[in-house]
Amino acid sequence: MNETLRDGRFVVIGTLGEGSQGRTFDAVDKRVGQAVAIKRFDVRGARSWKDVDLAEREARVLQSLSHPRLPRYIDHFEENGALYLAMEKIEGSNLASLRRRGQTLSEKDVIRLLRDAADVLGYLHGRSPPVIHRDLKPGNVLRRPDGSFAFVDFGAVRDKLRPEGGSTVVGTFGFMAPEQFQGRALPGSDVYAVGATALAMLTGKEPEELPHKGLAIDVRAALRGVASESMVGVLEKMLDPDPDRRAPSIGPLLASVEGGKRGVAGAQRSAREERRGEGRGYGAESEGFDAGYGDRFARRQARRAARRAQRMARRAGRRYGGPPFPFSLVLTLVFLVAMLAVSIVTQVVVPIVLTVLSVFIARRALTGAVGAVRNAGHRAVDAMDRARRGASGHATEEEGAPRVRVEGDAGEQVRVGEEEEEDDQGGQDARGGREAKR
Repeated sequence: MNETLRDGRFVVIGTLGEGSQGRTFDAVDKRVGQAVAIKRFDVRGARSWKDVDLAEREARVLQSLSHPRLPRYIDHFEENGALYLAMEKIEGSNLASLRRRGQTLSEKDVIRLLRDAADVLGYLHGRSPPVIHRDLKPGNVLRRPDGSFAFVDFGAVRDKLRPEGGSTVVGTFGFMAPEQFQGRALPGSDVYAVGATALAMLTGKEPEELPHKGLAIDVRAALRGVASESMVGVLEKMLDPDPDRRAPSIGPLLASVEGGKRGVAGAQRSAREERRGEGRGYGAESEGFDAGYGDRFARRQARRAARRAQRMARRAGRRYGGPPFPFSLVLTLVFLVAMLAVSIVTQVVVPIVLTVLSVFIARRALTGAVGAVRNAGHRAVDAMDRARRGASGHATEEEGAPRVRVEGDAGEQVRVGEEEEEDDQGGQDARGGREAKR
């Protein structure tokens, strides 16, 4: 292959994965002499410019992260009408490839997976605002040669929270928490996805193939004879369909399973201790550590923070009620006229002129310019709309009704409804085709 990118800096030597809107290449960074993975997003194949926003967001978020279990950002650039994201290549096999070969993980390996996931999610969710992955699944988890685990593919990431909630639904059936179908991705949604991944790797089955009780996976029935009682308890807390009852983090749950699987006698002893400890508030094998109390404390703190944010928003609204009615009406009309003018120029007039010119000169460059102009127009209109709402005394968060798509079993996109736009840049987390496999 030996294609070069970025003025010869990157030499492409193979393909790691392919989707309907791009590929992930195996490459070498000649500047430092290291292996890299380069994700290409085909702008001209995008269904909408919201997809381009999503690709740009992935690069922006990855650039801000630094963690040994996440790929390190190297560069992102535009070339020949496509967007490229270069990142560290993490050696290892993704868990989906192990599943395809009929392999499962032992309980000891799953404990290592949960410990590494707790480390990564603690880092992501502890940022301000929290970074929510939203698509953790076997295909996005790599097992390194030393047995540790890394987490990749931030194509569905959300890096902005909206006080009123609401975001576009993105995820994978079976590994997606129920609240994500309502457009409410929370830090606990990643906890659910890790739990579903651990369950799939223990049982060798897709989550939707396992027994259910109502909306909840029957973890106990699925792991009968496969895992210890303590592991069953941990995954039940992680896979509770109610986000208010679900464990908000993984770390406090690991105390009961850190010793790994200890056989039937140990599991039975854990069950007896758990039954005796229910009245005292202790979990199985806790030795005085009340994991349930830690979960309840974290939920109380989250509710208090939400109430404080709501009170501050109400006070801000009372302090600034907006300008008088006649002035606000005139201001709104001026903004709407300006937004319409910018939309016509950037979405119709300039693209037509550039398209006509591309027939005669610099076709490739002008085709890329069309996309850049349209993207800039979208951002300008969004910025003016936020300014209009702010000047009128309203919240500046935008509302919309983008199409909602969720990745299905075979990687196909399934439309399941409409939800609000996610952030103040109008970023809609629409994903085209199957994501590139690492």
